[in-house]
Amino acid sequence: MTLLLRQNADLQPLNTLAVPVRAKFLAEIHKPSDVIDALELAQINEWPVVFLGGGSNMLLTQDIDGLAMHCLLKGICAQQQGDTVLVTAQAGESWQGLVEYCLQQGYYGIENLSLIPGTVGAAPIQNIGAYGVELEQVFESVEGWDIEQQQWRTLSASDCQFSYRNSIFKQQLKQRFFISAVTLRLSLNDTPNLSYGVLQQHFKDLAIPSPSARQVAQAVIAIRQSKLPDPAVLANAGSFFKNPIISQQQQQQLSIDYPDMVCYPQPDGRVKVAAGWLLEQAGWKGKTIGPVGMHEQQALVLINYQQGDGQSVLALAEAITQDIAQRFAIHLEIEPQVY
Repeated sequence: MTLLLRQNADLQPLNTLAVPVRAKFLAEIHKPSDVIDALELAQINEWPVVFLGGGSNMLLTQDIDGLAMHCLLKGICAQQQGDTVLVTAQAGESWQGLVEYCLQQGYYGIENLSLIPGTVGAAPIQNIGAYGVELEQVFESVEGWDIEQQQWRTLSASDCQFSYRNSIFKQQLKQRFFISAVTLRLSLNDTPNLSYGVLQQHFKDLAIPSPSARQVAQAVIAIRQSKLPDPAVLANAGSFFKNPIISQQQQQQLSIDYPDMVCYPQPDGRVKVAAGWLLEQAGWKGKTIGPVGMHEQQALVLINYQQGDGQSVLALAEAITQDIAQRFAIHLEIEPQVY
């Protein structure tokens, strides 16, 4: 066994909220055999296991009294099929690195997802999405090790049960399926998705009627950088709450008191409400409780200003969800996975 194992490992640098926690053991996963070796070791010693990628969509609330598996699998390959291309990226690749690679190669479809933090392996767990594009729209398959079945498996998009910021990897297969690689079906045609209003306005202001995928990526990066703090500067996990989806009846009732409520009609007739707007209306923008608080410019981003622990983060989140429920009768859900 050549598995690299560290004892009493500091996980603060491995989670973007910079929560100070430690793991009894930390295994670095550089190749597929490391996955099997690490899980066998955990089974023999009866250690609980937690999977780590970029640490950008997780909240660690306590030390891990077992094994943390840090995915560092690398590599990208592509196979052309007509006017599409299948791009397979190992789970430890950075998501932004994959977006840039695809743009350089002339593979299109994920430029709207530029600058989303984290690794490729985390993308299907969260079913990431932004600026009019959801991962499931370009998703082909995912490969990984099924802990219960003790075998490598390939899951299709339908197998993954994608929904808004959700998947089977947050439900039935949570901590049961170690993702090793993700395959996307991208286009060779440079016809970017401009369905999102902010992008439409951006290019209208610049008098660019038909922007390229590269220009869309640059626009998304500029917009995100203007709105969202860099985790390397201010510890955060991006948007901390999901945009809630409510009935059209409830939306119409709320619009009587809040005519400027920011919301988006959904295909099923329901309405998605901007969580950031809810937090702003409730006065949470820039508000702090102890070492943590909501960002001064982006109400949806929770900042760990003073190395607060996971319980401090949860306490703030709970205070916010209770307040929003009382004010609007809307239930907010935390977007990061809680451990």
